[in-house]
Amino acid sequence: MKTPWKLGAYATAMVLVSAGAFGVGTVTGSPIEMNEEHNTHGRDDSSGGTHSATPAGPAGLRVSESGYTLAPINAPGTTGKSGKLRLRVLGPDGTPVTEFTESHEKKLHLIVVRTDTTEFRHVHPTLGSDGTWSIDWQWQEAGTYRVFADFVPTALGDGLTLTRIVEVGGEYRPKPFPKSSTVAKVDDYTLTLDGSLVAGKGAPVTVRVERDGKPVTALQPYLGAYGHLVSLRDGDLGYLHVHPDGEAGDESGEGGPEVSFHVETPTAGSYRLFFDFQINDRVRTAEFTVSTDEAGDSPADEPDDEQGDDDDGHGGDGHGH
Repeated sequence: MKTPWKLGAYATAMVLVSAGAFGVGTVTGSPIEMNEEHNTHGRDDSSGGTHSATPAGPAGLRVSESGYTLAPINAPGTTGKSGKLRLRVLGPDGTPVTEFTESHEKKLHLIVVRTDTTEFRHVHPTLGSDGTWSIDWQWQEAGTYRVFADFVPTALGDGLTLTRIVEVGGEYRPKPFPKSSTVAKVDDYTLTLDGSLVAGKGAPVTVRVERDGKPVTALQPYLGAYGHLVSLRDGDLGYLHVHPDGEAGDESGEGGPEVSFHVETPTAGSYRLFFDFQINDRVRTAEFTVSTDEAGDSPADEPDDEQGDDDDGHGGDGHGH
């Protein structure tokens, strides 16, 4: 049986630009302790860095919204250096927020993606008593990264997605936007994305999981669902996260081989889709690249090169959502 999914909020504004790393700082409140690492998130993506009860633009590409701010993030500044990635969410009074409500079995979901979308991680940091979220971290590739923090402040009661930019030093090898493909290979699994994105409308898409040409019906519940889909638009990394309409294990799904989504594509363009799934207690990620025009046409299927995931599914730093 196909598992239905419901669309989350989509962020569409603001084109990314490159900039150098800044020093220690925060939007409001105290800075995160630096230790031997340094702050690589000095850039403020808001329109002025002040709290606003009403966001000036769509969610997902703002540093501040509804009185909450993602403080500058502390992480290793170059590739090949192990350390911690740390972040704080500041509340309307400028102090670190310590009370969060679980959403999909976690209190904060962190998505980190390089601006060419060739590096992607979806992880869950740990919250300290002082409001600092932290996770073991090492950058594999240099470049410009966007960090999305997805959470529900208990005092607010609604979900927010805030963001900052990271500049990672090292030998930078820019890569072109991945070619169109609706077939992905991850280890022994072949995943096929069926359906067309329609500009300005919602449309059904389905991911089918197979192994050796046979349908896979062993998808395990992970964070309360059989699969998760994140979509990023080429050019500005406009963010779309699709949430489940039902819980894994109930009558809405049988654990594969198909997982269905309803995707609303706000504009014509190219999109990167990242599908997370779990089998045999291991989380893997399949990547697709699809396009649409005003008529909702999609490109023909082309297989991606095989994606080498390690045990956590995202570059050795865990997995999210």
